[in-house]
Amino acid sequence: MKVIGIIPARYASSRFPGKPLANILGKSMIQRVSEQCKKASSLSKVIIATDDKRIHDHVVGFGGNAIMTSSAHHSGTDRCNEVIQLLKEKYDVVINIQGDEPYINPKQIDQVASLFSSENTSIATLAKKILDESIITDINSPKAIFDSNGIALNFCRKITNPNQEKSYFKHIGIYGYLTKTLAEICKLPPSDNEIKERLEQLRWLDNEYIIKVGITTHEGISVDTPEDIEKIKAQMR
Repeated sequence: MKVIGIIPARYASSRFPGKPLANILGKSMIQRVSEQCKKASSLSKVIIATDDKRIHDHVVGFGGNAIMTSSAHHSGTDRCNEVIQLLKEKYDVVINIQGDEPYINPKQIDQVASLFSSENTSIATLAKKILDESIITDINSPKAIFDSNGIALNFCRKITNPNQEKSYFKHIGIYGYLTKTLAEICKLPPSDNEIKERLEQLRWLDNEYIIKVGITTHEGISVDTPEDIEKIKAQMR
C-alpha cells in the first residue's frame, strides 16, 4: 500500500493571514508540520498543497515539496484531490494533514494509514476520549460518534443532554482516503446536515460512505490566532 501525505496550506485566513509562514522558534509553522510528517514511517511522500506563491516558494526554499493549486477550493479535501490528480506517480491512500498543527505526532499519521489494512476502509479518521467535560458542549470541538467496530455513526459540534455514564470522543481533524474515494467525494454537493453543522464529513456519511474511526491518545496543538503561537513557544521552551 502506497501512502502520500498532503498538507493543504492557504495564505488567506480571517483570524490569522499568512499563518503557514508564522515563525515558531526559528522555523515556519508549515516547515514544522512538514518535518513532523516526514517522521511518519507510513508516508512515501509529503507534499504541501497551496494557492499562494509565497508559501510555495518558502516550502521549496527549505527543501520541501510544494504544488500550486486553485484558489477556488472550498476545503482541504478538494485541494488534496487536485494534487493527487496532477501527480504522475500513483498512490493507494491519501492522508489529509492539518497545516496548523506544528507538532503533530507522526504516530497519528501512521495510525490513520494502518486503518486501511482492512479492505473495507475507504475513509479513515481519528478521535480522542474526552476527559474535560466542558469540551462535550463546546461547539468549536467537533465530536465523533461511532459503534463498537469503530464505524462512524455521526459527527456533531455539541452533545445534547450528555449521559454521565457514557464516554464521548473529540474528533481529531486528520483524514485518510482511498484515492478512488477521494475523487468520488469531491464530486458530491454539500448535504443539509453538512451545512447545518458545518462539518464536511457529514456529506460523506449522508452519501453512505463508511468512515473508520481510530482511537488516539495524542492531540496536537492547533494554531488559530497569533496568540496561539505565543502559547506554543512558551510550552516548547
